[in-house]
Amino acid sequence: MSEEPKPKPKCKVDGVEVEFEPGMNVLQVAELAGKEIPRFCYHERLSIAGNCRMCLVEVKPGPPKPQASCALPAGEGMEIFTDTPMVKKARHGVMEFLLINHPLDCPICDQGGECDLQDQAMGYGRDDSRYADNKRAVEEKYMGPLIKTVMTRCIQCTRCIRFVTEVAGVSEIGMISRGEDAEITTYLDKAVASELSANVIDLCPVGALTSKPYAFNARPWELKKTESVDVMDALGSAIRVDARGSAVLRVLPRTNEAVNEEWISDKTRYAVDGLARQRLDRPFIRMGGKLQPATWGEALDAVAARVKATQPDRIGVIAGDLHDAESMKAALDLFGGLGVTSLDCRQDGMALGGGPRESWLLNSTIQGLEDADVILLVGTNPRLEAPVLNARLRKRWMAGALRIGVIGEAADLTYGYDFVGSGPAALTGLAKSRSPFLGALKDAKNPAMIVGAGALSRADGAAVLAAAAGAAKAFGMTWNVLHTAASRVGGLDLGFVPQAGGKTAQQLVAKGGADVLVLLGADELDLSQTNAFVVYVGTHGDAGAHRADVVLPGAAYTEKNGLYVNTEGRVQMGLRAVFPKGEAKEDWAILRALSERLGATLPYDTLDQLRAKLFADHPTFGRIDYVPSTPGAFDLAALGAKGALTEAPLASAVSAFHLTNPIARASVTMAECAQVAAGAAKIAAE
Repeated sequence: MSEEPKPKPKCKVDGVEVEFEPGMNVLQVAELAGKEIPRFCYHERLSIAGNCRMCLVEVKPGPPKPQASCALPAGEGMEIFTDTPMVKKARHGVMEFLLINHPLDCPICDQGGECDLQDQAMGYGRDDSRYADNKRAVEEKYMGPLIKTVMTRCIQCTRCIRFVTEVAGVSEIGMISRGEDAEITTYLDKAVASELSANVIDLCPVGALTSKPYAFNARPWELKKTESVDVMDALGSAIRVDARGSAVLRVLPRTNEAVNEEWISDKTRYAVDGLARQRLDRPFIRMGGKLQPATWGEALDAVAARVKATQPDRIGVIAGDLHDAESMKAALDLFGGLGVTSLDCRQDGMALGGGPRESWLLNSTIQGLEDADVILLVGTNPRLEAPVLNARLRKRWMAGALRIGVIGEAADLTYGYDFVGSGPAALTGLAKSRSPFLGALKDAKNPAMIVGAGALSRADGAAVLAAAAGAAKAFGMTWNVLHTAASRVGGLDLGFVPQAGGKTAQQLVAKGGADVLVLLGADELDLSQTNAFVVYVGTHGDAGAHRADVVLPGAAYTEKNGLYVNTEGRVQMGLRAVFPKGEAKEDWAILRALSERLGATLPYDTLDQLRAKLFADHPTFGRIDYVPSTPGAFDLAALGAKGALTEAPLASAVSAFHLTNPIARASVTMAECAQVAAGAAKIAAE
């Protein structure tokens, strides 16, 4: 017989009995009872510091004095009082102390309107001041191009220190001195070298750490807030896009426990200034070797004439990394209907596609990786490819519950790992390896393999895929692919890969590969060899537009409603925050207009009609925010192809984290970050 579950402990909060989970602290129990407990230093995802003393409550049994609820474990039969005269007096006193040295900066502080100190001073502070002493001043600190410091405002809650140490894994911020001389600083006066550094801005409860690129741009109440998803990597982090008029001013994280918790990468947050720079806002046609402005009618007629005059087997369509599923579906319907078989969404030449859906997904799921006890990383650097996922791996490793092995680059991943080998030979020889990691892998209860895009986009990518799948099958590892492109899984789900007799993206851009080449925001290709007539549908004057014969301006991810599928197969909906720039149109609408001129009109006139067809043809896209908890069974042995493995080391698909797509490359902030990162790398190498 199975044992009955033990009853949960109970205690009273202001006379109301509450049942709680063992291990909770008094603050958490009080919030279960619906009581608001003020706090500055406490944060659910960070270790407990207990140093702001704002969360004081009265507890019985216990000493007759207020106690810090965040640092006090709740116990059976405990009585908690959150609004007694003693508690109110204590909170007033703490707030008075916190404000002794805090400057009266609110009118010029960027935190104004969304400041915890303002809100809690209103709720728990005194209405007068008893101090006439001079306030202390603290020198500003340099924390890089993203974080602006006004350290005189700092109340030493230490949230920033705990975040960079525990979550980001770079111990570069700390507190020095004592008493009135205590201050938070970067030890070496260098930029914080983390891809997650700007999350300290959200964590800071006062205006000590604010956003440098956003400084003095707007007040929170001026902004229109739109909930959307990120496309800077393949995780699909939940974001909020704040815009004023036609300009996107900032991006902030939204909480999504299944994907990004409440963190976002610096690129997600700050690449948005690239949305306003180097934009394509009208159609262009190349005449006399130069791109000349044109009307939409002229540009579409020029494309239609060229497509009509070209055999379908000489036409190629390549989808870029930032495209939504609807535009790829429209391209598939239009050009597939014309008999074009050379369609590809894998501009890096990845060896996946055409097999079962599970073969290109992160099957453990992002949240599910926290249940793994051994993980083997193959040809991936998650710190650069998916910083938020890397933080989740670090969290599991910090808990002492995860052993990590690496085949590929021996990079600083912010956690310890066993280096198993650098080349694909380490995969085939894993069973005979002398690495201590092998023993851990054999004993693992829930092992997983994460294969990076860099391992699968090599010349021998198919052979590497077969070797990795063989190793995963031999050791019972869950199969996971970590993509770097937001559109990749959606494209593979749609079947946006070469059909029978079709050419891959790499073959299409080779000399003589195609006569007409349609690029849907594809900018990561070497177009120097192709002699094709190039049609570029995209947002920025990047590589594709420079080579194009006709440019059709499209809409960026903040300027259209679209579906994106993240690396674990979760379908998410991005929403429009602002309208497209100038004469630019949504990508699916451009293809719909082109279809009329080609005499092959697409059977939908609105986005809703397009989505209805998308859901009918590909049902997985209709399951918004759904990801299966257990992967479907598929034969790992069928993946890839037998072939010779080269000795070249497996490398990450991302070398310059801040410059991976046209939006980021147009961003001034990302250019500054890349410069700082390159300088730091040079110093480290020396």
